[in-house]
Amino acid sequence: MFWLRKNVAENVNGESQAEKVANEAEGFYRSGKMHCAEAVLAAVKNEFLPEAGDELVHLASGFGGGSGAGCICGAVAGGTMAIGLVVKDRKASAALTKELHHWFKEQYRVTCCKALTANGKKRCVEFTANTAGKVAELLQKK
Repeated sequence: MFWLRKNVAENVNGESQAEKVANEAEGFYRSGKMHCAEAVLAAVKNEFLPEAGDELVHLASGFGGGSGAGCICGAVAGGTMAIGLVVKDRKASAALTKELHHWFKEQYRVTCCKALTANGKKRCVEFTANTAGKVAELLQKK
């Protein structure tokens, strides 16, 4: 996948940590049991802070579909929450969040859910998986 760096640690299956997180987020989303924000937060939590309770993912429940109003992409909101969960330093968290937003805009032009889904939600699984993978990549270098 395009966000991966060379020399990223790989697990026993040969997939990098970022790929693992991306694949898990995609699976959560495709299952229909989680929307974009929940899927990103859950996958990152499972990889970087597995001891945190699963109920933590409920914090993201209001962020799907652009927080119900169509504004910020839920995958980006979930990634922002995941960064805050894992990174305890406020300045470092803010810097990684800014980097995530810039990356997303470079990839998809906008972070607005309404604009991203103007032609339907078929790309939401892509946004979810790629954002989760990018968050994992950012967290690896913190």
